[in-house]
Amino acid sequence: MFRNAKNGCIDLGNTQMSYVSFGAGEKSLILLPGLSDGLTTVKGKALLLAKPYKMFFEKYTVYMFSRRDSMPKGYTIRDMAEDQAKAMDLLGIREASLMGVSQGGMIAMELAINHPERINSLVLAVTAPCANNKLKECLQKWISLAKEGNHKALMIDTAEKSYSAEYLKKYRKMYPVMGFIGKPASYERFLINANAIMNFDAEDRLHRIQCPVLIIGGSEDQIVGVRASYEMHGKIPGSEICIYRGLGHAAYEEAKDFNTRVYRFLESAGNS
Repeated sequence: MFRNAKNGCIDLGNTQMSYVSFGAGEKSLILLPGLSDGLTTVKGKALLLAKPYKMFFEKYTVYMFSRRDSMPKGYTIRDMAEDQAKAMDLLGIREASLMGVSQGGMIAMELAINHPERINSLVLAVTAPCANNKLKECLQKWISLAKEGNHKALMIDTAEKSYSAEYLKKYRKMYPVMGFIGKPASYERFLINANAIMNFDAEDRLHRIQCPVLIIGGSEDQIVGVRASYEMHGKIPGSEICIYRGLGHAAYEEAKDFNTRVYRFLESAGNS
């Protein structure tokens, strides 16, 4: 149904990293998802995840990566970025455009800071340069709910903080079954991801990002706050910024022109 949709796995020695890919273009685009990857990975979901990226398929081969399967305690955002660099090496991806959403944006920042030669252009969506107070408050609640095993409350609180009021009118119909959707056998992976965010801080290093950067935020973001987008814009030289008015942390899902905006930015950035 979708051109060259594939499910893959990277061997990192003591563990593996799942990814999906689609498209057949000469250029590479890497997508890094947010904290939800701590609950369910992209494994086996190439066909499910491909549709929103159809416009990229002719010019790009699109890769979406999960974090490694087995995570050591104390695993950091920077460690995640180093794993991503290894994955690129193993797949023969010398350089790529990179889009990170939420926690994925934090990993993307680390990758662009520490491996600038690998990144052609960068899209940072609904993310933050550090774990600010608003984000820490959300994470503390989610960590508590995960430790209690209260999946329904975790999913509902995430939805309420992510989506616009208009979207929630429809989405709330799903709340009665939220306790069963995507519930993991263990929350260990989620907790390690969440704690990595709690300890993240790249503010003082953002000036080292050299590639073209597009920052996308939502004016009503209740998780990282819209101020985080402006802070990144102020510290990343030459960056562009787009704020979706009336949308929150799920702007990347709700904004109908989101992927079109990303595609146009990547093309205008002159990716080789």
